[in-house]
Amino acid sequence: MDAFTGLLDGPRARGAFLLRSIMDPPWSLRIQDQAPLTLVAVVRGEAWVVPDGGEPVLLRPGDVAIVRGPEPYTVADDPATPPQIVIHPGQRCATPQGEDLEQAMDLGVRTWGESPDGSTMMLTGTYQMRGEISQRLLDALPPLLVLAEDAWDCPLVPLLAAEIVKDEPGQEAVLDRLLDLLLIAVLRAWFSLQAAEAPAWYRAHGDPVVGKALRMLLNNPAHPWTVATLAEGVGVSRAALARRFAELVGEPPMAFLTGWRLAMAADLLREGDVTVGAVARQVGYGSSFALSTAFKRVRGISPQEHRVGASAG
Repeated sequence: MDAFTGLLDGPRARGAFLLRSIMDPPWSLRIQDQAPLTLVAVVRGEAWVVPDGGEPVLLRPGDVAIVRGPEPYTVADDPATPPQIVIHPGQRCATPQGEDLEQAMDLGVRTWGESPDGSTMMLTGTYQMRGEISQRLLDALPPLLVLAEDAWDCPLVPLLAAEIVKDEPGQEAVLDRLLDLLLIAVLRAWFSLQAAEAPAWYRAHGDPVVGKALRMLLNNPAHPWTVATLAEGVGVSRAALARRFAELVGEPPMAFLTGWRLAMAADLLREGDVTVGAVARQVGYGSSFALSTAFKRVRGISPQEHRVGASAG
């Protein structure tokens, strides 16, 4: 596992909301569903993504946008078109006055809009990520990123467009995996193009020493790592590893490992059927007491308090 794979392991589509929208101008969708991450791909026509606090961005056929929530935004044929439809949490569609539109605009399997022959067709995939590991990925992204069709070579948008309208056994699993592949491909291409803005952990992955050290930590976080054993594994001195790791990742190796272990623990604690002791062993702490001490020191609350808070949320 590399750093990118490890951080992407959280945002996997599991029954993700996926929809094909077909619209004719003038149209404007006000998105306030509070989703942490949304992917929009234009199949035909054009669409403007209008963040509340940023400049409008035009999407053309083949372009893909990733919008980081939960802040609301608008997607429209023109930035000046007033919202006609509001998308609420749970993907409830209504007029600005509150009238339900879900049935009125149903165009068939995972298809919604005004007319099957509308001039604009978009694919929208919404992730409901709530994990700590996923948050590390979200924190690395701008509120809106756009990958233009001519900036990469990827057949996934046409493939997803063809599969989204099928209603066959296992189709949801197929669509989930395609959405995952598209998200990963877009992020990998965008990070590569925006090398100067890529997060430290992504840039460090390409370093022959630090990249290998990161993979060792991510592959086996429960191992009793020290800087010495990690340095031995990558073939450099402790001082050299500690210095280079801190320079590239932004924190010392053991601090990175602690943060990763506690992020994993926080996600595992959301699963109500696992004990704190079992979580502790899985992430590299010898006992529930050791995990609780580290958890409270770093996060200010106990694992049990975190679990109760996660369940309430």
